[in-house]
Amino acid sequence: MRTPAPPSRRPAIKDNPGEVALFQRRAIVGFAIIVACLSVLASRFVYLQVVRHEEFSTRADQNRIKLRPIPPARGLIFDRNGVLLADNTAAFRLEVVPEKVDDLDAMLESLRDVVALTDDDVKRFREQRRGRRGFQSLPLRFRLTEDEVARFSVNRWRFPGVAVVPYLTRTYPRGAEFGHLVGYVARIDEDDLAKLDTARYAGTTHVGKTGIERYYEDQLHGQPGYERVEVNADGRVLRQLDRQPPVPGKNLYLTIDIGLQEAAEAVFEGKPGAAVAIDPRNGEVLAMVSVPSYDPNLFVNGISHYDYRTLTGSPMRPLLHRALVGNYKPGSTVKPFMGIAGLELGVRKIDDTVFSTGEFHIPGQSRGYRDWRKGGHGRVDLVESLAQSVNTYFYSLALDMGVDRLASYMSRFGFGKPTGIDLYGEASGVLPSREWKRGMFNKPWFPGETVIAGIGQGFWVVTPLQLANATAILAARGEHRKIHLLKSTQAGFGAPIQDLAQPPPEPSFIVNMTNWEAVRQGMIAVVSGPTGTANRVFADAAYVTAGKTGTAQRFSRTGDEVDTRGLDDAQRHQALFVAFAPADEPRIALALVMEFGASGSHDAAPLAKRILDAWLAPQPSAVP
Repeated sequence: MRTPAPPSRRPAIKDNPGEVALFQRRAIVGFAIIVACLSVLASRFVYLQVVRHEEFSTRADQNRIKLRPIPPARGLIFDRNGVLLADNTAAFRLEVVPEKVDDLDAMLESLRDVVALTDDDVKRFREQRRGRRGFQSLPLRFRLTEDEVARFSVNRWRFPGVAVVPYLTRTYPRGAEFGHLVGYVARIDEDDLAKLDTARYAGTTHVGKTGIERYYEDQLHGQPGYERVEVNADGRVLRQLDRQPPVPGKNLYLTIDIGLQEAAEAVFEGKPGAAVAIDPRNGEVLAMVSVPSYDPNLFVNGISHYDYRTLTGSPMRPLLHRALVGNYKPGSTVKPFMGIAGLELGVRKIDDTVFSTGEFHIPGQSRGYRDWRKGGHGRVDLVESLAQSVNTYFYSLALDMGVDRLASYMSRFGFGKPTGIDLYGEASGVLPSREWKRGMFNKPWFPGETVIAGIGQGFWVVTPLQLANATAILAARGEHRKIHLLKSTQAGFGAPIQDLAQPPPEPSFIVNMTNWEAVRQGMIAVVSGPTGTANRVFADAAYVTAGKTGTAQRFSRTGDEVDTRGLDDAQRHQALFVAFAPADEPRIALALVMEFGASGSHDAAPLAKRILDAWLAPQPSAVP
């Protein structure tokens, strides 16, 4: 048996010098890589910390330091005696920076558990996002209650990018009394953004929308200020670095007298109508009332759909500024203006008379134009025609004058064009003429239309403001003073109150003051003469008034009779009255329209007297 051979052994390889050399090479390469990396890092560090130090330092400060606009306090609005009509009160609002909110929809839904948010609030917030710069804080809810502020403070950690911010909100302490006149501010919308100076309105959320608030927006708004603040990563303010205070808007003092305004509003007892009172000596509007009105506070922070539907759906139309844009037939209130026109144009002499039989006929025509008194008034001159409001006299006068001269002279009293008062949206009314009818209907003018224009019917339409302006011009013996609502301004509390300079009056267009005196005597006879249409109303007045009643009737004819079937008083009559007093040295000119009246003498004149009494026999607080 053979013995197996032992297993063979592999020769051992031992090369110490080679291994050392290999290790050294690897170490050198690794060290070189480390050095290279450190060099890159070092160079980058030097580049960032030295070369671009200023740039990155500025960018870091921009992330940490914010420049925030400070909106100016809006100027206040007062009446002529310093009674506050528009105020600023402290409140809290909820603001959101949308870019700091991960899920805006979820945040808004969760926020409803903490703060009462309506669908209108959310809708307006989303509308504001369009057209706004990034990282700009947007208001979500205004006028938070104390409970809402407290609840949000406890839950603030849940809502990054949302904050409670103090601010001044606009309030109107007189409510609906000055809804139309003072107007209101409301949230800035997309249309406003397209027109406003973004730098001047930085941080501002509201702008004037109607009335004085809109017309004098430039003076009421002021100039914004700025503050530099340091914030943390969450955007919370740590400290204020410096501050440039805002410049508040100017305080405005109106020509309106609160006592007269209240008296004028009260006489309507909520029934639709309007009244405007003007000082004919200087053109100051003393009262401007439109009834019914609305509470402007509803609009400041966004009116609800329910409230808006209530206002727009009311048959009383409370949003209509009747004094400024209401269109009414002037009726017999135009007769004093027609009278002075007839005398000045030489169409009539003061002692010329007409015989009123109760119906007037254009020569060659069978159609009759009735007087208001059946059987007529007999033979009357201008003074008696004004006192009794004799239609026949003015039918004849208008026909002899012709529509061309009628329209030309009536335009001198401001009919057919805006008065230029410091309010936007004034209506022009209609002063009928050949050119107007041709342009409006492409039809010729007929003599019968001239006849009824002589008593303020037909196409003739005025606003209460126009009628008051015309009455003021007549009271001032034909001198036209620009009517206005702003009396003076004040550049902040403590600053002097500066009266606004007004342009000089236009020279009188009345050539013969004897003619004016005849018309004045006729208007005095309206309220003081034995046959005057309003003599009973003013019997106990402590002053002499020159006035004129008017009744604008809407009816259809059936032959020679008035067809009143199916028409109630509201559809059939509008009662008007114009006056100036005291008649010898007028301090007030008044026009009043009552939509649901029966006649000017029975309905409008008593209301006008109460307004005149409030001014000419004032309470101690009123200063005429």
